Parts: sequence; structure tokens; C-alpha cells
Amino acid sequence: MISMASVNKHYGSLHVLRDISLEVPAGQVVVMLGPSGSGKSTLCRTINRLEPIDSGTIAVDGRPLPAEGRALATLRSEVGMVFQQFNLFAHKTVIENVMLAPMKVRKLRKAEARRHAEALLDRVGIANQADKYPGQLSGGQQQRVAIARSLAMEPKVMLFDEPTSALDPEMVGEVLDVMVGLAKEGMTMIVVTHEMGFARKAADRIIFMADGVIVEDTDPETFFTAPSSDRAKDFLSKILGH
Repeated sequence: MISMASVNKHYGSLHVLRDISLEVPAGQVVVMLGPSGSGKSTLCRTINRLEPIDSGTIAVDGRPLPAEGRALATLRSEVGMVFQQFNLFAHKTVIENVMLAPMKVRKLRKAEARRHAEALLDRVGIANQADKYPGQLSGGQQQRVAIARSLAMEPKVMLFDEPTSALDPEMVGEVLDVMVGLAKEGMTMIVVTHEMGFARKAADRIIFMADGVIVEDTDPETFFTAPSSDRAKDFLSKILGH
């Protein structure tokens, strides 16, 4: 579903992604771990070209990433993205936020878009909040709206860039529960997170990055119990030692 070959990315003299090659089959849940500044979020954002790359190739579902224009817009509609910040339209209700893209991009009629949005809000557990505005919701509820909004475009892939890092601790679980549900349904997912419990529970595969390279690529059990690199051992001792 996602194919990256020899991808490089620089910010000025800083080499953020160093010759990254990665294959993610359909239905796989990949969790990306690593210290801050390791390149995880940048890698995630290159997959729908929010970050352009300097060299290498990226393909989604067998098609190379378009540089710009309508083809890129089409691809972005197939790759859902959920960020740290919720980016909801404050002046629109929850259900209007979810209905907007299918009506604008997919040209769904309003009644059909509303039915679809209601089903998605039910799926993420906030159907009863449909007519409220984002400002009336908790952070966890807003992030679940953001997930529903991404799902409204029926994406082939979902990218999550630290989706719980801006939330109060007691709200993290409700968002992770939705993500675990998506994983069980077979959604292809790449998740950048510091939530080790989610990584152990939901991931099919752990990719550990440091200094712009993939240091380890393995299953959760192996990564958490017998990491092969000193870099990963050091990371885990700091994360799990608290």
C-alpha cells in the first residue's frame, strides 16, 4: 500500500531523512517510535506530500506520489491524516466538519453526506455531540471528530502524527480506543506516537528511528523484549523506566 525507496529530505544543512526505504502492505498497522528529532513525523508527512522530498520515490497503492495539482489532491483524499492539533472549523458544527470534504471533493449530496457523517460519529463514539461546535467539546472528543473527518473520505491509508500528544492524560485512552478499533477493522495505518501501550497492543510492526534512519524494523514483542540496537535499548530504558 505504501512504498518508499531511497527517500532523502534536508532542511538546509540538516539531513532529516537518510536514504529511507520502506514497504507497508495493505491492512498493516505500523507504529513509528524514536526520540524527538529522529525524523518520524517528517517521514509520516512525506507520504501525502505535506513535506516534499529531495530524492527517492514514494508510491501509494502502486501509484507514484504526484508533485502537485489535481492528481495530488486525489491522492490526499485517499490518505487520511490526523495531527496533534485537531484543525477543526470552529464556526461549523461537529457534523458539518465531517460532512464538508465529502460534499466538496466527492460531490456527495447533503442528505447522503449527513447519513455517512452520522454513522462515522457513531463509530468514534460521539454521535450525541453532532450538533455542538468544536469549542464545546473536550480535547479527546475533538480528536475523535478529526478522526471521523478523515474517515469520511474513505481513505486507503490513515496517518497519525502524535495524535494524543496535545491531550490531557485522561483523554488519551478514548482516542487510542478508536485507533485500536480501526486497526482491528484492517485499516492500513502509520502511527507516530509515544504511547507504548498502544504500540504493544495494536501494532503489527514497530519501526524505530534515530537520526533520520530506520534503526529497527520488527514486531512489537521482539522490540520491547529484545531490541537489537543500543540506541533502541537506551530509548526504551528512558521511556519505560519512569
